[in-house]
Amino acid sequence: MKILLTGGMGFIGSSLVRELFYNSNHEILNIDNLSYASNTYSIPKEIKDSDRYSFLKINIVDQNKVEEIFHQFRPDKLVHLAAETHVDNSISSPDIFLQSNVLGTFSLLEASKKYLINKNHSGDFMFHHISTDEVYGDLSIDQNPFTESSPYMPSSPYAASKASSDHLVRSWGRTFGLPFTITNCSNNFGPFQHREKFIPKTILNLISGKKVPIYGSGNQIRDWLFVEDHAKALHILIDNKKKYDTYNIGAKNERTNIEITKLVCSILEDKMVDKPNNIKKYSDLITHVEDRPGHDLRYALDPSRFENEFTWQTDVSFEKSMLHTVEWYLENAKNL
Repeated sequence: MKILLTGGMGFIGSSLVRELFYNSNHEILNIDNLSYASNTYSIPKEIKDSDRYSFLKINIVDQNKVEEIFHQFRPDKLVHLAAETHVDNSISSPDIFLQSNVLGTFSLLEASKKYLINKNHSGDFMFHHISTDEVYGDLSIDQNPFTESSPYMPSSPYAASKASSDHLVRSWGRTFGLPFTITNCSNNFGPFQHREKFIPKTILNLISGKKVPIYGSGNQIRDWLFVEDHAKALHILIDNKKKYDTYNIGAKNERTNIEITKLVCSILEDKMVDKPNNIKKYSDLITHVEDRPGHDLRYALDPSRFENEFTWQTDVSFEKSMLHTVEWYLENAKNL
């Protein structure tokens, strides 16, 4: 199978590249704009040197280039991961998110539509769109987790841009008959995540002896999904022939931000005894700052539909995955 993957130098994208390469015989074409959040080191040399992998630097907003790639590569599946994802950045620069997440998705949809019309494919082409739990908006403490039928109520410009792209994908399916699947995932964590994100920023600040800023009380709740588990779930869906469907992918592992921070501090107490800047405890570096605008209290997904249809579940406990993540950043901090 020939897989055209967008954003494959990003955090989740590169994990999926590694998953597909090591656990299938698929041919992979990775297209990525190589923005600030891309990481070329996330793709091992043996993959880069393989005949089953290739890479092109393009901006997915450039529809002519996207169409040219479709014509030359003739993919069986498009897996769309390329996106601007950092909520804080979407508050300060929402225009960038509209360009990448909305117009970029539009460009891919139009190229896919023409690809189908021209019948330049094997007959089983599928548009797999990866989205986020943030499109559903906010949950109170006593509400049940979001299901695939929950209404969209995005709070941030980032979430609104992803909600927009989800709607575009569904409308191209309904109007033009474009086969698609959409997955909405919970917060991912693991190796190679960009330092601006919450868990890497927490780890890297602590090992450098810097303050760790916590928005408000730190009682915001997120469901944390190990990125390699997410990649395995996406691999299952890529190999399946489901059409016109949506799935939530989550870990059923809800933790507050302050819990996560204290867990990282605890791990570092064991792993990095020689503390920086003469601090006594890593937890002394925790500092509470003013909450950001429109900050959702809780995200939680009900992944039971995906679990039941594909007999999927997370492989390793959250604690072991977090330990692995902290150890990875300890070993690789100098190269980030």
